[in-house]
This record gives sequence, structure tokens and C-alpha cells, in this order.
Amino acid sequence: MNLAATQSPETTAAYLRTLPAIRERCARVFKLGQEDKLQHFTYHAEHEPAVVQFCIEIIQRDFGTNYASIPPHGRWRHFDVDKPRLQPIVDSWRSSGTDDIEIARRLVELSLVSVLLDAGAGPVWSFHESSTGKRYGRSEGLAVASLEMYESGFFSGGNEKWRVDAEGLSRASETNVGRAMQVDSDNRMDGLTGRAALLSNLGLALQDGKEFFGAEARAGNLVDFLATQLKDGHVHIFALWSALMDGLVRVWPATRTKFGGVSLGDVWPCPALVSNGADRSKGDDLVPFHKLTQWLAYSLVEPLERILGWKVDGLEDMTGLPEYRNGGLFVDFGVLKLRNPPDDPNEIPQYEPSHPAIVEWRALTVILLDRTAAAIRKELNVPDLSTAQILESATWKGGREIAKRKRGASGGGPPIGIVSDGTVF
Repeated sequence: MNLAATQSPETTAAYLRTLPAIRERCARVFKLGQEDKLQHFTYHAEHEPAVVQFCIEIIQRDFGTNYASIPPHGRWRHFDVDKPRLQPIVDSWRSSGTDDIEIARRLVELSLVSVLLDAGAGPVWSFHESSTGKRYGRSEGLAVASLEMYESGFFSGGNEKWRVDAEGLSRASETNVGRAMQVDSDNRMDGLTGRAALLSNLGLALQDGKEFFGAEARAGNLVDFLATQLKDGHVHIFALWSALMDGLVRVWPATRTKFGGVSLGDVWPCPALVSNGADRSKGDDLVPFHKLTQWLAYSLVEPLERILGWKVDGLEDMTGLPEYRNGGLFVDFGVLKLRNPPDDPNEIPQYEPSHPAIVEWRALTVILLDRTAAAIRKELNVPDLSTAQILESATWKGGREIAKRKRGASGGGPPIGIVSDGTVF
């Protein structure tokens, strides 16, 4: 019996919200790339070794051969741009008698709101940190801005400022989020409306998800839920993933892809799959990425392990993040090329996140990150170097560095532009 033919739409929808579905569906797109059957990209395997060597050079430049010292890719790195910010705060909490469970709750909810605010802000926006006098753009600027918002009690509805709860989030608006992030006519931010909507929707999710966030509708209570899944100090990534996918389902815009009546989040149709035999009626054309949820999961694992000493198992089921830095790395090295690039080589093509070209680019990026990571591990003879470490020390950083070399004069943006709605990149 053909199991796929008997699957209900609800079963397919549930599958598309899992971690294994990301790699499996992206591999289908990558296979079309290998067969030169994609609509928008061509794949050039002969350039992959140059990406690997570039990444290895960056790793060895920054860490030598002390590979164990490479930190995981997570929001903690962005909070600590130029100087440690989180650990001094943690130390102050401890000195005032705050226990580790509460500290973990605070770091989890800080990371949660910060990641949700971390979609592409564009090349113009930056945040001025008054304590240092420095300006930060892009991911680091969004991290520092969200940290200041958290410290000020922006997300709290009560007297305790160190919390994120439904009452506090209910007050989030485009106006006050923009004000907190210093947005004005000269400091424009892409996707501000979408960012504010994510915060408002997060408040609704906290209210609905009592299983995960408790009667207080507090984001940090996710730690208490995970504690119920703990066994001998270990918790599986699937427990965290299920909590994020089920508990945050209301966060995503109502316009996102639905199948079987289920809102899927960061899942998109890929027309190239249909052109090559995929059955749209069965959802075979849909490709999941769940980029922000994966970025969130990576960012939450660190405080759970670092503060509480838990071990999160199953991280190998996570994938590399299909966003413009990792994806731009492969475009800038010629591994991926647009079939119909602009006539002007200096022009950056622009697409909506839903455009089939972006769907293909993201799917190819997921598999290319797997291939690059495997080659790095083999070349360095470090089989236990994690995907999170490779993202942090090599591909994400490498994507940013090659972009700056090629387009530094225009801000070091990606080789392909995405019209940010504040919810994808």
C-alpha cells in the first residue's frame, strides 16, 4: 500500500511542522537542482570546495585549533556584541538571591522576544546604545535594542520588569515598538509593522498556551514545562520543538500557508516541485523551513544548558538556518546562480519572501549547509563539531564577511534582496 496516498491532510500538516520534514523536503528541491530542473537557480558543485576552504580559514583565524572553544550559534552572541552584557546581568540576579530556575526563565523569555524581533531590519536602521555611545545595525542592533526593552519592563504587565507576559505584550504597537527601537524618518526599519504584530500575537499565544506558559501567561514558564519532560538531566529537542510549534502557533501571520485547515507557519509552495510531478493536492509541493523557530530553539538551548546544566539531546535533527547570510555565502561563491540575473551586475534583485526564487534559495541553502558542515568536519578531523558551532564560526560569519568584501561600499547587504515583512529573515 502507498502510505503517502492514504495520508490525511491533517497528518501531512502535522508532518510539515516537524524538524525531519525540513531536511526531507529541502532535499527534494536540492535533487532538482542537481538535475538542473529548478525554475530560478542553477547549482554549481565545483564551487563548493572554495566555500569550505573559506569557512575553514575563518574558523582557524578566530579559534586556531581550539575547536571546543567555538560557542554555539544563538542570540547570546548578539547580546554580547563588543562586550559581555548578559553574564553581568546574570551575576547581578544571583547576587540579589534569584535562583537558577528564575534566571533561566528570564533568559528564555528575553531570547524569545529578541528572536521574534530579529527579522531583517534593512541596511538603514541602527540602534544607539546610550551606555557605550555605539551604534549597532542588523542582528546585533536588534539584540541590544530588545535587551534594553526587556530591562525597561517593556514586555511586562506587572511590577516586576524582568518578565514577558501576555498583559505586557498586549500593549505592543507599531508606535511604541518603533519608539523603543529608535525608528524615525532617518532611521527607517524594514518590517516594523510585522515585528509589532508578532509581539501582539505572542501575547495571545501565551494566553492560549497554558500548558506551556502557565496560568500567568508568562513566556519564561516554558522552563517549567520543559522541567516536566526532564529525565536524568536530559531533555529532548522534540519536547522544546513541540512547545514552540504548538505554543506559538498564533504568532504567525494569518496569511501564512495552510493545509488541511492547519496554519503551517514558515512553509511555502515550491512550483518547481509541481513541474516535476509533485501532487499539490497532497501537499507534496510544500517546503518547510521554520527558520525563526529553529533560530529560537538554538537560542533557548544555551541558557537551559548553561544555567541549569541540562543536556538537550537530538540537536542533530536541527538544520542550518535558511536566511540571507548563510544563503548569500553560496550565491557569492557561485555555488548558486540565478537563471535570469539583472542585466546590470551591480543591481541586487529583490523578491518577496513568498516568491518561488526565495523558496528555492532557502531550500538549497539548508542542504548546502549540511554538505559544507560535513566537509568541514572531515577536513578538520573534528567529527563532533556541531551544526550550531559551524553556523556561528563559519557559514553565518562567512556569509557576512564575503558580502562585506563584495558590497561593503553599499552596506554589505546580501546578493539577493528580500522584501522583509518582519517575520521571515
